[in-house]
Amino acid sequence: MTASAAEQAWRAMRALVTEQHDAKTRAAEALGMGFLRVKTLIMLAHGPRTLREMAAELVCDPPYATVIAGDLEARGLVRREPNPADGRSRLVTLTAAGHEAARRADQILGTPPPELLALPEEDLATLARILTSRVRTARDTW
Repeated sequence: MTASAAEQAWRAMRALVTEQHDAKTRAAEALGMGFLRVKTLIMLAHGPRTLREMAAELVCDPPYATVIAGDLEARGLVRREPNPADGRSRLVTLTAAGHEAARRADQILGTPPPELLALPEEDLATLARILTSRVRTARDTW
């Protein structure tokens, strides 16, 4: 049995993104933290979140979101403050250093690998059109 075109495309994308050019690991190493914390910084760059919202978006339990927020706060990257809309909850907001760390991580994650940059412009335009119009990413929700 041969792999379908979708399976072949997926294997090639997975190999390029996660095996040959693991940007997630590079970003985590550059910031000196695990990738879930990096992901949290990038998420918070789009606006403050309550701990409950963080947990839902990170797909973790609320106590672990509290641990992540505490670690990032200890690093000076976020601050937790009362939520003006609901005094029972706290908002997690990036500090200036947190915004810089999120920008740095996003830059690392957003840098295309050389193999992609070497493709003809027409192929890149087709690939971009397919992936942006037909395939919705998790980041689209941020």
